Amino acid sequence: SVPVLLLGESGTGKEVAARRLHEESARAGGAFIAVNCGALTESLAENLLEGSARGAFTGAVREQKGFVRAADRGTLFLDEIGELPLESQTRLLRIIQEKAVTPLGTQKSVAVDFRLICATNRNLRELVSRGLFREDLFFRLNVFPVPLLPLRERKEGFEKLVLDIWKEIEPVSDEEHFRDFQITAEEIRILSAYPYPGNVRQLKNVLLRYRLLAPYGASLREILSAETWNFNTTFEKNVHPVFCRENEPEWERLPEVLQNCSHNKTHAAREMGVSRGSLCYQLRKRGLS
Repeated sequence: SVPVLLLGESGTGKEVAARRLHEESARAGGAFIAVNCGALTESLAENLLEGSARGAFTGAVREQKGFVRAADRGTLFLDEIGELPLESQTRLLRIIQEKAVTPLGTQKSVAVDFRLICATNRNLRELVSRGLFREDLFFRLNVFPVPLLPLRERKEGFEKLVLDIWKEIEPVSDEEHFRDFQITAEEIRILSAYPYPGNVRQLKNVLLRYRLLAPYGASLREILSAETWNFNTTFEKNVHPVFCRENEPEWERLPEVLQNCSHNKTHAAREMGVSRGSLCYQLRKRGLS
């Protein structure tokens, strides 16, 4: 029942870690209630956290348990705890101290037995120094801090992570060329060279996109190159640089270009300024292959 504070960049798997903590605890038979604190406004926090009695306000036609009571005998996971409004921080502090809630519209406290796990990608100590986070609440939450490494620092086990995610991706089509498509050791090496500012979440997106586009000729290097354009990052030198096309290729010229290149798809792709995979996809799409 020790409170845990998960610390890490966005996409490092903080909710996955929180669910694992719940599943491995004595509370696994209880509910796991996940709340995004960034979505809680001061006006809604009291009702959503502590619940409300019937008739407490206009439209309250039935009793609402609230997130905290819903987590009774289970785990309450507060994600993005650094985004919780100050007024709501005061309310949460009282709930933690008293292990009880007072539903809106009543004067009676209701005891609650829950395990608290919080997560943040922000520096809570800095927020405390700026007056944006209560110091007393910080010490209540920071009982057992667990830092989660960004993906770029998790070199050990990277291959297993890629293979596990690859297995999770369901076949995207019943077509034969989508089935039994395996990722290679060289492709894993290429993947490991990328810094992943979006961490595991971004890696999953890259792998899913590759699973979708590889049967049409797209390479992993092309997908990673397109992935980097939003970020001021560099990675392995032999990975193709970022490219950005100002205008959409004139696909209506495709039959003419193909004929001029004696139906050599590689030469035609170079002439169109696109990858061979993109050209092959357009050929299939237009019934020209």
